[in-house]
Amino acid sequence: MPTLIWFRQDLRISDHAALWHASRHSACLALVILSPQQWQQHDDAPIKLDFYLRQLRELQQQLQHYNIPLMVQVVPLWQEIAPVLLELCQRFQIQQVHANVELGIHELQRDKHCQDVLAQVKIQLELYQDRTLFPVGSIRNQSGQPYQVFTPFKKNCYERLNLQLPACYPEIAIQTSVPFELTPQEQQIPELHELGYDAIPTEQQQLWTIGESHAQQQLDDFLEDALADYKQQRDFPAQAGTSQLSAYLNIGILSIRQCVQALFRLQQGQFLLTDEGQQTWLDELLWREFYQHILFDYPQVSKHLPFQPKTQQLAWRDDPEGLAAWQQGQTGIPIVDAGMRQLLATGWMHNRVRMICAMFLTKNLLIDWRKGEQWFMQHLIDGDLAANNGGWQWSASTGTDAAPYFRIFNPISQSEKFDPNGDYIRRWVPELKSLDDKTIHEPYAKGYKAGLGYPKAIVDLKSSRVRAIEAFKALG
Repeated sequence: MPTLIWFRQDLRISDHAALWHASRHSACLALVILSPQQWQQHDDAPIKLDFYLRQLRELQQQLQHYNIPLMVQVVPLWQEIAPVLLELCQRFQIQQVHANVELGIHELQRDKHCQDVLAQVKIQLELYQDRTLFPVGSIRNQSGQPYQVFTPFKKNCYERLNLQLPACYPEIAIQTSVPFELTPQEQQIPELHELGYDAIPTEQQQLWTIGESHAQQQLDDFLEDALADYKQQRDFPAQAGTSQLSAYLNIGILSIRQCVQALFRLQQGQFLLTDEGQQTWLDELLWREFYQHILFDYPQVSKHLPFQPKTQQLAWRDDPEGLAAWQQGQTGIPIVDAGMRQLLATGWMHNRVRMICAMFLTKNLLIDWRKGEQWFMQHLIDGDLAANNGGWQWSASTGTDAAPYFRIFNPISQSEKFDPNGDYIRRWVPELKSLDDKTIHEPYAKGYKAGLGYPKAIVDLKSSRVRAIEAFKALG
């Protein structure tokens, strides 16, 4: 009997749980379902969707080598998918559908609905845990409860990794028979503008090369050239000190298992931490893991709710002008504006700067973190519900393992520490490029300078810090 492999956020051939299981049969048909209305509801960034569609074309060509045709279906909303899937299975006499689990609440609801509809006619939808190192629901404390703090969660992961590193799946076999007749229209991958979005400028597309081979090469280059200094360099946004693999992990061009296996390649696949850079990058991968598990164990974070219920009562300010200034990189705080402009120009922002920008919005402007979370999702090429929500709730002191509410980044101090020469600011805030290395972090500290063409700070950092602390104290 032929099988169906349903691709989602996992656009690769190598180390793919569902594809490996599906391809073990004599004939395999691949499917991808594009849902533009659902994307809009989830605030998916156009640059991420463009990246997805470009990689999908690459995947389609790769699958041809294995004699696996890729069918493309446009189904606007996920709730409409089940009958489409059923009709497709009946048309091709498919008895098994294979797919990798997605952890958001809407994704889980979609899959449960599809499983129920298919089961009525004895068709199985088999789901595999592929996005995380360890199956969600499997990391528990001594009381059998999910972890709410990262450090003990990490310790548990270390113990499991020490027993055995998660192995990658073997290469799939080339299919010997292809009993599927698809029309050209069924194999056509639409352009982004055909799905209701503006086209992405070529110069932005060129920042993000598609393909598994490119992602693998970027991983190898990072491990060879930057890992040793990763702990020291990762917080400096003007340096190429991070892996910049998040976009590739997010839509599954690269797997998390491939990253960990590569990280311990020189140790012959044994869990041996030999330097600080290696451990620091592993810990960053485990932060990603932590937030994926939180998303599953605490589904309220999928519902725009804070992890800490009492913070739902926080008195956030309604400040449309402040929000707009933050969104456009016009706050008068150079490091914040540099980050927000980098986001608009490239679809990506350095992680240290993400924290600075998030804390400025939620603490200094006291604007609801959900407005920042939404803006990031609407613009990030690596926008991931679990990681984005986790990072925003950490910065806003509403989430799991959150920064204590009284520990508020001073963006000027952060700028002086992590962009000491002002190189990052000069790149993204060119109106300040003529200022010296000290003045550039706080251009109006010693009085207004005419002719800069740069706004004064929209908020006083000291008094706004006090205001935020008082707002949190009022929660009791």
